[in-house]
Amino acid sequence: MEKDTLQTVQEKAKHWLIEKFDTETRTKVQHLIDHDEKELIECFYKDLEFGTGGLRGLMGVGTNRMNIYTVGMATQGLASYLLSAFSGKNDIKVAIAYDSRNNSKLFAKTAAGILSANGIKVLIYDALRPTPQLSYTIRHFECQSGIVITASHNPKEYNGYKVYWEDGGQIIAPHDKNIIKEVAATTIDMVKFDGPESNITILDDEMDDIYTDKIKSLSLSPESIQRNADIKIVYTPIHGTGVKLVPLSLKKMGFKHILNVPEQDISDGNFPTVHSPNPEEPAALDLALQLAEKEGADLVMGTDPDADRVGIAVRNTEEKLILLNGNQTAALLIYYLLHKWDEAGKLDGKQYIVKTIVTSEILNEIAERYSVSYYDVLTGFKYIADIIKRNAGVKTFIGGGEESYGYLAGEFVRDKDAVMSCALIAEVAAWAKDNGKSLYELLIDIYADFSFYKESLISVVKKGKSGAEEIAEMMENFRSKPPHSINNSDVVLVHDYLKQQTVDMISQKRHPIQLPVSNVLQFVLADGSKISIRPSGTEPKIKFYFSVKTKLENKADFEAANKGLDDQIENIIQSMRLRD
Repeated sequence: MEKDTLQTVQEKAKHWLIEKFDTETRTKVQHLIDHDEKELIECFYKDLEFGTGGLRGLMGVGTNRMNIYTVGMATQGLASYLLSAFSGKNDIKVAIAYDSRNNSKLFAKTAAGILSANGIKVLIYDALRPTPQLSYTIRHFECQSGIVITASHNPKEYNGYKVYWEDGGQIIAPHDKNIIKEVAATTIDMVKFDGPESNITILDDEMDDIYTDKIKSLSLSPESIQRNADIKIVYTPIHGTGVKLVPLSLKKMGFKHILNVPEQDISDGNFPTVHSPNPEEPAALDLALQLAEKEGADLVMGTDPDADRVGIAVRNTEEKLILLNGNQTAALLIYYLLHKWDEAGKLDGKQYIVKTIVTSEILNEIAERYSVSYYDVLTGFKYIADIIKRNAGVKTFIGGGEESYGYLAGEFVRDKDAVMSCALIAEVAAWAKDNGKSLYELLIDIYADFSFYKESLISVVKKGKSGAEEIAEMMENFRSKPPHSINNSDVVLVHDYLKQQTVDMISQKRHPIQLPVSNVLQFVLADGSKISIRPSGTEPKIKFYFSVKTKLENKADFEAANKGLDDQIENIIQSMRLRD
């Protein structure tokens, strides 16, 4: 680190030694100044960025960490923008929820106090609640905004602060950029802490019943559940917010045999039984799988700390429990929803689904079969929520999802909802069983009926300042020098969402992309494969998404075709030299 940079960081850190900051913070900052230059730099070399979704970062002291002061400046900036955007409104309301992470309750109460000090009414939950319930709460109480304190599925060292708008979706343009400006202009001296309690209303379990009743209203096969109510379901909240509401929703749907994982029902921000509370990682469901084997369960489901993502395991044709990826679960859900809507005669050309650009194309194939419109949006459920808002009163949203284990049905929630998803996944299992199939066999049927798509993901982690620079360099190299072929198949299209254009590599013609700017690249190959590359917006990593497909002419050939697609993905990875 250059001497000038260290000196700048030290001067910045010394500002955190004044009495505006509490004694514990001042003590920790002084220790870093005296004894740990490297960590001092990481904590202060930049301000924790309030991005288009809010804050997310490591917890600790400093401008580049999640703490009551960075949360405070973010909240003061949000309050200032709300007072400006709704200047003619006397009772601006903001709903707040938080998850089980360390400091989540503290950050939530800090935000509530600041909003109250600015004359804004606050509705805050009395204990941890799922993120999708916060989205519903905003709409139910006609709030102007919402905040949820969570770092979703990140490791225990992280926390975050997500902001929602009055439609119940995460903030998007123009509000995201406007709030970012307000937060950037806010200093610690401007923050109004500790507002009056008279502006704060505590929400309790009455809202739990209202929310889960809405989820029950989505049921399309109550008779199938009634006939198969004893399906054995193992569920784990992985120490998070799903602990109460997922079992409650399953019981309201009619399921009677729900098995919990006692060690993971404990709400603990240290996530003691897992390395990472991410249901995308197989190890996070190990305890649930062990219990399922012991009890002979048919279905395993696990949700992340804020209960907006769910991972599942089902039994294959050999009765072995296997994990499904997010694309496979999305295919099951979307197929089921469209099939049942069609069966009920409810499809009239005014329905649609939405998926993200890195999610399996099989969802679009299914939609086309049922003459249902589909939309592709950038990664992030806020873009799905925006489509729902734009189509309100004109077209009906049936369902949607993203490959990263997030799904939604209906329009009363405007973010991915694992509580809802668990209820519907269990219903699909009951319906499949009613038709003499397992979920796994239903998935094979879908592949045979449409196309057999297989997807995979590699995340390359690059931590700290140097890691961020390395990720930026990797993206620039792929963008300025795109490969001509990958795995002996020509690159025929390059979608550059940062430049908002598609380049036809054969004709060299350029076509505009009608989506917001995003740092994403996609290479489409002549054989139908697709490779997507994007830096994570919430973690220090760059992600590579792979999608390949084939025709499954005979269901008996499924295993051989599956291995062939796995081999094809591995060959693409080797061709791009992404293995260490």
